[in-house]
Amino acid sequence: MSNQLAPGQTGTKAISQFLNQRNILEKFASILGEKAQGFITSVITIVNSDKKLQGATQESIYTAALMAAALDLPLNPNFGFAYIVPYNNTKENKQEAQFQMGWKGYVQLAQRTGQYKTLSAAPIFEGQLVSENPLMGYEFDFKGRVSDKIIGYAAYFRLINGFEKVYYISHEDMEAHAKRYSQSYKSTTKWVVDSSKWTTDFVAMALKTVIKLLLSKYGPMSIE
Repeated sequence: MSNQLAPGQTGTKAISQFLNQRNILEKFASILGEKAQGFITSVITIVNSDKKLQGATQESIYTAALMAAALDLPLNPNFGFAYIVPYNNTKENKQEAQFQMGWKGYVQLAQRTGQYKTLSAAPIFEGQLVSENPLMGYEFDFKGRVSDKIIGYAAYFRLINGFEKVYYISHEDMEAHAKRYSQSYKSTTKWVVDSSKWTTDFVAMALKTVIKLLLSKYGPMSIE
C-alpha cells in the first residue's frame, strides 16, 4: 500500500484501510485496550474533516495518532487536549501530519502526577508587576493595579512538596509568540487574521499559552 494518500480523494477510505491493518490495530490495542477502535475512528473522522490532512502521508498521520495514544489524550479538537495538524514539509516537498498537544493536555498530564496543590494563570495589569529578576523571578502586587492596560500574563503552580514556579511573559512577547506560531494570526489576509482566536479572544489564548509554557518547561508531568 502506498504511504501517500492519493490526490483528490477525501482521505477517509485510504487512511481507514491503513489504520485498520492488523498490525496497526494490534499496536493501538496494546496501548489503549478496548478504546483502540474508537480512537482510530476519531482519527479517521479528523482526517475526513480536514482537506490538508487528507493530503498528508499515512505514516505521518499514524505517527501523530500513536503519540496521542501513548499519552492517552483524546484527539477530538473540541476537547482541546491534543491535535493532529497538517504542515508543509518544504524540505521533502510533501504534506505531513504532526502531533500537537493543547494546553489542556499539559494540564491533564500534570494532574496525573498527583503532585500539584495549585495551578493558575492571570493577566497582569499595569501597576501589578513590582519587580523582575532573571534569577529570583517575579514579584507581583495584585492590589497595585492602576489601569485596565494588560502588560503581561503569568502562570503559577505550587506542588504538594512546596516547590513553586511562576512563568511570566509580557504582552509584547506574547503578541510576537502568536504571530510566530499561529498561521491565521500572522496571515497577510485581513479576514483570516480577524477570524483568528488570537484576534477574537487574545486574553484567553494568552492564558492558555502561558500555562502551557510553564508546564512544558518546569512542571512534572505523567502519562500514567
